[in-house]
Amino acid sequence: MSDETPNPDKDLSAQNLPGQRGDHGEEVRVQRGMFGAQSGGDTSGYGGLVRSIRLPGPATRPYGGWFDEVADELEGALEEQGLLPSSAIEKTVVDRGELTFHVEREHLVRTARTLRDDPALRFELCTGVSGVHYPHDKGRELHAVYHLRSLTHGRTVRLEVSAPDTDPRIPSLVAVYPTNDWHERETYDFFGIVFDGHPALTRIMMPDDWQGHPQRKDYPLGGIAVEYKGAQIPAPDQRRSYS
Repeated sequence: MSDETPNPDKDLSAQNLPGQRGDHGEEVRVQRGMFGAQSGGDTSGYGGLVRSIRLPGPATRPYGGWFDEVADELEGALEEQGLLPSSAIEKTVVDRGELTFHVEREHLVRTARTLRDDPALRFELCTGVSGVHYPHDKGRELHAVYHLRSLTHGRTVRLEVSAPDTDPRIPSLVAVYPTNDWHERETYDFFGIVFDGHPALTRIMMPDDWQGHPQRKDYPLGGIAVEYKGAQIPAPDQRRSYS
């Protein structure tokens, strides 16, 4: 190991601990305990931990490696279509060696199609969309994260789009990436993000008449009676005890 590379077994400064961003980025909340439990249910032993939860901030150029090439090509291709890159791309983030474009939702489809079709980009495959819920990120509580892969150039980037809880609508990318069909249905089912233009946006895991979206942070962890095909299953807090 070279002298320039810190040894995490010896050097335990904040910069070398995983998941640390220091004062960089945007603080969305302060978490107490390992998991943020408020009801005394944190059994991790880290109940006294207090840490800032931050979203990574925009990167400054040069981004490094091929990131600049992809960013330049994407911005140039959008300009050729008469769209100012600053109108479509809210911010470009380089975090943990990964490149993410935060895109305004009204320009998501055009940006994704450009990433797919431009010869210098050729991100032909979308491996799925993941939902994220940040209850304290006011006005942007719901995020959809798309993972794009270029088989031609051997590169991976992400697109991230946000929407408020009060208007959880994001354009569907099924017309651009047909593989997103069931991924968008799953994200709708679990997070309540409505993908406008999806050919058949229905629940994929929960029953059609299920109330709520189970992977949101404000969804109860227990105490919900479950009924399938007429069978009653007691809620977790009624059928399990801890010594």
